Amino acid sequence: MNKEIMNNKHKDNKQSVLWSSDHQAMDDAVMKYMAGDDIELDQALFLYDIQGTGAHLVGLAEIDIITDQELAQLSAALKDLKKAYIEQKFELDQGFEDGHSAIEFYLTEHLGDLGRKAHTGRSRNDQVLTCLRLFMKDQLGLLKTEVVAVIEVLLPMVQQHQNTLMPGYTHLQRAMPTTVAVWLLGFAESLLDDLQHLNHMVKLLDSSPLGTAAGFGVPLPLAREKCAERMGFSRVQINPASAQNSRGKYELMTLHTLSYLMSDVRRFSWDLSLFMTSEFDFIKLASTHTTGSSIMPNKNNPDVVELMRAGLSVVEGAIQQIQSLLSIPSGYQRDLQLSKEPLLKGMEMTRKTFALLPGLLQALHFNTEKMKSAITSEMMATDQALQKVKQGQSFREAYLDSKQDEDLIISAEQSIADRVSLGGAANLGLDMLKERLAALI
Repeated sequence: MNKEIMNNKHKDNKQSVLWSSDHQAMDDAVMKYMAGDDIELDQALFLYDIQGTGAHLVGLAEIDIITDQELAQLSAALKDLKKAYIEQKFELDQGFEDGHSAIEFYLTEHLGDLGRKAHTGRSRNDQVLTCLRLFMKDQLGLLKTEVVAVIEVLLPMVQQHQNTLMPGYTHLQRAMPTTVAVWLLGFAESLLDDLQHLNHMVKLLDSSPLGTAAGFGVPLPLAREKCAERMGFSRVQINPASAQNSRGKYELMTLHTLSYLMSDVRRFSWDLSLFMTSEFDFIKLASTHTTGSSIMPNKNNPDVVELMRAGLSVVEGAIQQIQSLLSIPSGYQRDLQLSKEPLLKGMEMTRKTFALLPGLLQALHFNTEKMKSAITSEMMATDQALQKVKQGQSFREAYLDSKQDEDLIISAEQSIADRVSLGGAANLGLDMLKERLAALI
């Protein structure tokens, strides 16, 4: 069937809604207001909705609501719909209320009364819960791969720069000597923490709400475990009220997971922004990742770094938007429709950022001489104090002596070589962090 026929059969009437009847006429403006941007947003969820519908149909066949032959017909129609959507021969448009109704209308148009059986024992409440759960679980899995890719670029850079000296800062003031390896590994280990949290979030999401209907269950012996297994879930979210109340809550928790990742990106981007200024001149960014000015020919701007630094604001805005929605009683409230957009925006920003980070890291060039020359003699005062401790002084006495000692004889190289406790510049613990990465993957 061609795209025009598939897409326009329902357009002779007003917007197709599942709950309408001949005697119920809804004002068009009210309908548009209630539908909001659902059709546009459901573009990202439609394939997951088809997947959930397929699993529900398997469950209906399991309890003899439909026959095996009917299941085969419905499954084939869903497969055709998925293919048509991917090939852009079927388009979600304003003729549908949402993606859920588009699936049911498609099945009914192609299979008649058989298509009308597809929604048996299901509400759009557990339908949207299911496709959102599948979306979050899948997208976090893809994001995990992207985070791992960033870490796997960082670790060789750490090995390469174990002896590349640079000043360390506290309060934005020069503090003690450090190395590029220590600085980069600080970002990498923070991402390992985020990765561990991401794994916990995926495990929490790994439960199927399908079969809870509108939050009260249904008077049918639904094969919920079978449907969950079909969709790749390891367990079922048991209580229907709990499943319904998780709408918005799980999205919020997912966005918090994204915020930890993006907060580390923001801090790293801030460092880059400072170190790439002419005042520091520690790092240069390849021309593949910089832009020019429309008026100043001399400018070479790290716009991508600044946008990565700003990306957390999108995720935090999404968190606040959903947080404000959740001041509602138990059960479904239409307010929750507005939780889709912030979730999708936050996920998109985070994944786009991490997809670009490996290339950005590889585009960094370190001005090693400039970094080394920025290490001044007073930055070895702590080393001097500890040398005095080794000679028998108490630390506090040595601390005071070193503040007044102008004859500091310890070099930056010696300072770095003496950092032998685990995690220090001379004992990075890189193998241990690689083992942790392997365990998290």
